[in-house]
Amino acid sequence: MSVCHIAKSIASGRVEAPPSKSYAHRLLLAAFLKGKRTVVDNIDLSNDILATIGCIRALGGEVIIEENRAIISGNKVHNECDILPCGESGSTLRFMIPVALALRGCAEFTGTAKLFSRGIGEYEKIFAEQGIEYELGDNYLRVKGSLKSGTFTIDGATSSQYITGLLFALPLLEGDNKIVITPPVQSRPYIDITLDVLHKAGIKATFGENTLLIPGGQHYNLPDCKVEGDWSNAAFLEFYNYIGGDVTVEGLNPDSLQGDKIYRQHFNNLESGFCTIDIGNCIDLGPVLFTMAAIKHGAEFVNTARLRIKESDRISDIVSELEKIGTHAVIDSNSVIIEPAPQATLEALEGEEITFCSHNDHRLAMSLTALASIFGGWIEGSEAVAKSFPQFFEVIKGLNIVVCYE
Repeated sequence: MSVCHIAKSIASGRVEAPPSKSYAHRLLLAAFLKGKRTVVDNIDLSNDILATIGCIRALGGEVIIEENRAIISGNKVHNECDILPCGESGSTLRFMIPVALALRGCAEFTGTAKLFSRGIGEYEKIFAEQGIEYELGDNYLRVKGSLKSGTFTIDGATSSQYITGLLFALPLLEGDNKIVITPPVQSRPYIDITLDVLHKAGIKATFGENTLLIPGGQHYNLPDCKVEGDWSNAAFLEFYNYIGGDVTVEGLNPDSLQGDKIYRQHFNNLESGFCTIDIGNCIDLGPVLFTMAAIKHGAEFVNTARLRIKESDRISDIVSELEKIGTHAVIDSNSVIIEPAPQATLEALEGEEITFCSHNDHRLAMSLTALASIFGGWIEGSEAVAKSFPQFFEVIKGLNIVVCYE
């Protein structure tokens, strides 16, 4: 486990937003399904993106990496059961399951025990309905059977990744398809990103009244493309502006479909006073918003249940870290109230160096790094940032945050 020291320091400077992981996953997959040479520019080789590239290669795609771009070609169809290495990437696993079934009819997925503990519940229902055989172990999933056209019912309160996986696979089938999403539909922006990439690739799919219609027999034709900047990770950089910093993040698309671009509105609300924030459509902002609430005026967060099934239990784990600065939380099944740390406690911590733990979660690591810069402190498990933003510590060092590795 890596440990890094964050000295008390104030961030300032200009920085380019890292590439969007959400768009990169989808563009790489669409490029592979095209089966012809396609360039995807501006990718960041985070662990999650490397997992998707590894799975594409396992399915017969050729991927050449040149600096920060990927050149994808080939889609060698065969009937062998491939081993697809997913690491800790939930997006990779859930996107690839229906795609592998549509292309091969069988596959074995490998990854960490934590990844598989997050479950594949919505797919298990489809497996049962379509007679697809599967074996789920602590760190693997084996599937065998043909994905068939038809109507698929998905619980909208679970991960949108199931919907995205089906959206990529169903156009490859012969018959027409329908995905019925049981409301409430959470993480709708991620579905919109998927539809945006599909439309760029010439795939027809329409969304109305919680129902997606996807004709079968389609062909992917994604042109060369560039991944846009990541609003999700930009939030961890702009957080420094609310603790005395002066950071400008460049390269963000103001018209982006990314739901996490709402962070600026939430940050301003947290700066103004106690507020209520619905994070149902921006669930990945949970750790940074909880952290800001703790050092500002507190807040109530609703639609929080899915935070428990991320890389860590992002409710109990971030709360346990925020308690180190005197924060108290009231936790319910689908809501969390973060009470502000007492000012006297914050003042008493001046000069005291706190050891925070990332719980092997990239978003906790980045949130707690900003918190540590206020007092000075340590981040255990700092290597977790490699999951989505491997250059994070180098980037903040360039913004005058003092970082030293043990």
